[in-house]
Parts: sequence; C-alpha cells; structure tokens
Amino acid sequence: MKKEKSFARSVGFGATLLLGMVVYAYGFNVTKVNFETTRSERRLTQLSRIMRALAHPALFVYEREEADITAPIYLPCPKNGVPAYTPNKSKAYLILTPSCAGPGEIITIEGFNIWPNTKGPINFVAPSGANLTIGHLRADDNGYFNAKVKLPKRKPVEDAQILRALPRRNIGNPKFSEVAQSTWEKIIETVFLALLATTFGTFLAIPVSFLAARNLMSSQKNPLTSVAFSIIGWPLGFLIGLRTALIFQSLVSQILVEDILIRSSLGSVFGIGLIWATVLWLFPRKETQSNLSSINSVRYVTMVLSVLIAICTMYMVAHLALTLGKVLLEPLGPIGFIGNFISQLGDVLVMVLPAAAALLGGGTLGLTGNRIGQYMSDHMSLRVVQITNLCATTLAGAIIGAILGNTVEWFYQLEDPQQTLVWPMSVGAVLGAILSLRTSHKHPIPIGYVTYFVTRSVLNITRSIEPLVMVIVFVVWVGIGPFAGSLALTLHTIAALSKLYSEQVESISPGPLEAVRATGANRLQTIMYAVIPQIIPPYISFTMYRWDINVRMSTIIGFAGGGGIGFLLQQNINLLNYRAASVQMLAIAIVVATMDYISAVVRERFV
Repeated sequence: MKKEKSFARSVGFGATLLLGMVVYAYGFNVTKVNFETTRSERRLTQLSRIMRALAHPALFVYEREEADITAPIYLPCPKNGVPAYTPNKSKAYLILTPSCAGPGEIITIEGFNIWPNTKGPINFVAPSGANLTIGHLRADDNGYFNAKVKLPKRKPVEDAQILRALPRRNIGNPKFSEVAQSTWEKIIETVFLALLATTFGTFLAIPVSFLAARNLMSSQKNPLTSVAFSIIGWPLGFLIGLRTALIFQSLVSQILVEDILIRSSLGSVFGIGLIWATVLWLFPRKETQSNLSSINSVRYVTMVLSVLIAICTMYMVAHLALTLGKVLLEPLGPIGFIGNFISQLGDVLVMVLPAAAALLGGGTLGLTGNRIGQYMSDHMSLRVVQITNLCATTLAGAIIGAILGNTVEWFYQLEDPQQTLVWPMSVGAVLGAILSLRTSHKHPIPIGYVTYFVTRSVLNITRSIEPLVMVIVFVVWVGIGPFAGSLALTLHTIAALSKLYSEQVESISPGPLEAVRATGANRLQTIMYAVIPQIIPPYISFTMYRWDINVRMSTIIGFAGGGGIGFLLQQNINLLNYRAASVQMLAIAIVVATMDYISAVVRERFV
C-alpha cells in the first residue's frame, strides 16, 4: 500500500514538473526569449555606450578654453609629391605620418606642445568647411599625444585639406549645468505635483472608504418605502440645490458689479458673523426641556435660511478671494504666487459651490424621504403602505431609468428620446412595480450592501485605468503641464487609497463599534468615536506611501504631457542625450530615497 502511494506521489510530482516545463516553454515562446541577441557585438557596443553615458551625468560644467591646431593632409597623394611642411615648433603643432593617403586609409597623428592632460576631438575639414570628427586626442603630462585615425572616403582633391586637433581645458571652478538647473526646477515641480495629488486624493478618499467598508455598510437596511422615497428625493434635491446655487451666484455677481473688494469684504464678514450667531443659537451647549419645546418649532426653518445665507456668503468670499488675489500679484513681487494662490482658491470655491449645494440638497431631501418612508412603514396600515410602495417604487424606477438613459445619450448622442428616455423610464417603472409587489413592506432592503458593491465596482474600474491614460484625457481638458498630471494622479489616488482605507476599516476591532452602537449613536457618531480612532495610524502610513508612489508615477505621466521631471526625461531619451537623462534619473532616485526616509520618520512617530 505504501509503495502504491509513493508511486502515485512520484507520478504526480513528475506530471506537475512536466506541466511546469511546458508552461514555461510556452512562455519563452510567447515572450520571444532569445539570449543569442545578448551576445551581439553591435548591441553590446551600444549598451556600453549608453551605460557609460549614464555613469557620467551632465551635472557640472566648466568654462572651457580651446586651442586650434591644424596640419595639411593630401587626399589622395599628389602625383608630383607632397609639398614640404615645416610646423612652428615654438607652439603646439601636429606631425602626420604619412602626410598623404587614400580615402579610408589609416594615418598616425602626433601632437607636441599640447596643454598637458587635455582631451579633445580630431576633425577632418572638407574643402566646403564642414567638420567631420574622425578621432580623439588625449595629451599626457608632457603635452604629447599619439592617435591613429581613419581618413574619410572623399572625392580626390588636388589641394591640401586640413586635419584639426582641438584640445580643451577647463577654467575656474565647476558650476551646475543648464541640465542640472532645469532638472532642479522640474523635480520641485514633481514633488509638489505629487503632494497636491496626494492631499486632494486623501481628503476625497476618506469619506469614500467608509462607503466601501463592508462592516460599516452591512448593517444599513431600510424598508422598501424608505429606499423608494430616498431615491425620489435625491435627484429632486440635487436639482433644487443646483438651481439655488446658480441663482445666488447670479445675484451676488450683480450686487458686486461695483466696489467688488469693499462690498465682498463687508458681505463676507456680515454673513460669517450671522451664520456663527445662528449656529450658537441652534446648538447651545446646554438646553432645557422648555428651550427645546420653544426652539423645535422654528429650528428647521432657521437651518434652511442659514444654509441659504451660507451659500450667498461663500460666493462673496469667493469673489473677495478672486479680486484680492489679483490685486496682490504685483505688490507682493517675488512672492506674488501667494496672490495667485488666493485667486485660485476663490475660483475653486466658485466651481465647487454649485456641486456642493446640489449634493447638500440631494442629501437633505434623500434623508428626509428616507425618514418619511421609515415612519410610514412603521405606523401606517398595511394597505396604505402597499399602495405607497407601488407608487413610490414605480416612480423611483422611472427616475433611475431616466438617469441611465440620459447618461447613455450624453456618451453616444443617439438623439432618439424614445430609446434614451421613454423606454428606460418604462422599463424602470415596470421593474419598480414588480419589486414592490414581490417585497414585503416590513422586509428590510440591504441598501448598505448595494452601496458597498457599487462603490467597490467604481473604485475597481477607476483603479484599473493607468494614470498614463488618465493624463491624456486631462491634457485635452486643461492643457499640457503639471496641472493635468495632478488631476490624473488625484483620480488614481482616490481609487487606490479608498481601497486601502476601506480594507483597514474592515479589519478594525468590532468591540468599540458595537459598544458605540449600543449607546444609540447615529451613523456619523459611530464613525467618529469607534472607527476613526482605530484607523488614524494606518491612514497616515498609507498616505505617506501613496505620496512616495505619486512621486515615482509622476515621472511616467510626464511622458504623456503631465509635466514634472518625466517630461525632461522623455525629451533627453528621445534625443539620445543619456548624460542629461542620467541627471534626471539621479534626481528621481534622491527624491524617492528622501521620501522613504521622511515617511519612515513619520511612521515611527505616529504609527
């Protein structure tokens, strides 16, 4: 029995080994592995040239002095013999042996009284004046050199032609080359490109990571009525919030036509003060029961008015930043970039406010619809709930179909309302009605799992697209430069960090989570007091690591116009200027090593 098992194990091992050999043999065939090419003399010569160039980065330069030493050469030899040539031996001179030869023949050049320990090219000067480098000189301590050169294949010329030796020597102290200076500028650009991408990506990835964490979303269940009302409320609130923001934007622009700086300053101060006073009144540190009963009747109305005042105030702050930043550009002089920064912040605020207002409106009506649906499901009769579910889910399905149809229309421009609006809404309404008929009004819908899987799917799709592809799209949008690179890296950072953050949230200890939930804390309080304290150290570690990744990735996106050091690196590689490319590679290595050291220190202190 043991012999049979041993034989079977041996056969299995042999079959596995044979299968592995077949797999790797096919892999060699697919990848066209051919080690014979590694011994090609031509390829080895090119490789040696490139490696030597990379080992001599063009980091420093000297001011150079150059001598011009010439001697006549006859190509080919004259029929009447070579005329006598007597060099001036009190200066640097050349002796050619022989002094005439045929095209393609080799002659010996000796140099005397050359600057000691200097190097330089040896050029053949054609009758047209064109220079062709045919060799190099290297003088010894005594100013002598001996070099063999091959004459070019030229048409016969009766007159003497010229061989020119150009010994060169350095003068003064070394200084950074233009390549080093441009590399320094681009590496600084690269570091800050990665910093901005990491910062913006981190702030956006943190809230997304909570939606992509299974342990936080699995407990989120709502009755069908709540889900349907929430779906109806979100797009309605989104449109209301967006329209409100645009109306206030137009209103503020009209108010600030004249005296923008003064009016925006006064309006911003007044609005911020009013908002602060309202917040203190709405949320006092201590409230008695009598206070609550008197306040609750007007609290929600006051909060809505506060939000409207806040939107108007933020537009005033944005206009103030835009105007003030432009005013400060010239007075600040060398630090005028601060004025530009203030102006750009105002511009960002103008762009973000409509989206923020739309999300706020959608979230408000969505949450309100969710609570109304929950109340109806808990307190209304079965018949009323069934009718409400049928109507609400039918309308919700139609809304989802309309959104999907409009998305398809935007991408593919079918210009057929029946295909992109009527049919999607009809199908969505029918599916919603079927869902309401087959689902119990008390049966909770795992809306958390749906949110989890949708978020995960979007993150996986986004992460699968390389930043090199993303930057091509952003270059079309904002133009060639580091701004496009920052946007591409930000988008990829959001997807990558959201995955890492969410996995860290999923691995936290469940004890504090259950304890906080047991106190009756809402979802936001649970995250604040049970989740965040456990994830701060790994979040810092992941963020620092992502900054390091973004620095390295920025060198790649530069190949597609994303700015940074990669742009210079691509240019020098395309021009076969490997000494300059070596400077950029050295700068990248230094920055990556420095980032690794900084991240290690930060992790040691906080993680």
